[in-house]
Amino acid sequence: MEDIDAIAALQDPVRRRLYEYVAAQGREVGRNEAAEAAGVARTLAAHHLDRLAEAGLLESGSRRLTGRSGPGAGRPAKVYTRARTERSVSLPARDYRTAAELLAEAAEQAGLDAGLCAAARRRGEALRGSAAPCGGLEEAMEMLAVRGYEPHVEGAEGATGPTGGSTGPTGAAERVVRMRNCPFHAVAERFPPLVCGMNLALLEGLLGADGPVRARMDARPGECCVVVEDSKNNDD
Repeated sequence: MEDIDAIAALQDPVRRRLYEYVAAQGREVGRNEAAEAAGVARTLAAHHLDRLAEAGLLESGSRRLTGRSGPGAGRPAKVYTRARTERSVSLPARDYRTAAELLAEAAEQAGLDAGLCAAARRRGEALRGSAAPCGGLEEAMEMLAVRGYEPHVEGAEGATGPTGGSTGPTGAAERVVRMRNCPFHAVAERFPPLVCGMNLALLEGLLGADGPVRARMDARPGECCVVVEDSKNNDD
């Protein structure tokens, strides 16, 4: 019932907008910023943000938003980030996570990595259907968002490249799409090589191997282990 109560907290439209904004940032968010993003007064935003923290959907802390310390730096402000705890509801009760972990354990022990990746690639191709390979990073981000990966262009804020990515050896901006959420996170934590390899193969099939984008491994704590980029970035 705890998960049901937590998810029910998102029924309020303002509260849901605030949660979605904080979750999408991938960093700490202050009350003023959240209120402006949701189009509500700061006091109302503070009320709903605290309710979300009480429900376990957000985590709260405090820090000086000015970036300064010492006298004159101002008092610490309350900030929020998305909670690391997963929430799910199934009526009647189901336990697919345990089944997934048992299957992953058996596959790992039997050395079935290659077979699993082949099956994942076929599933990705089936999900894409008769459509051509993904046509570019914008299209890739739409496809990834639908599947819950929460994609974002690395360096969108304070980027070193002119188009919101990192700058490569030629001076051109290399746009890299990273994903704040891994849909297989719980199982990937226990069986990272197996599940991350499966995830990569799935996205290779979904995006298409012969298009202008490609998926590759580039693990980073707190994010999906796969990134998507322009395939020409690494052409020889």
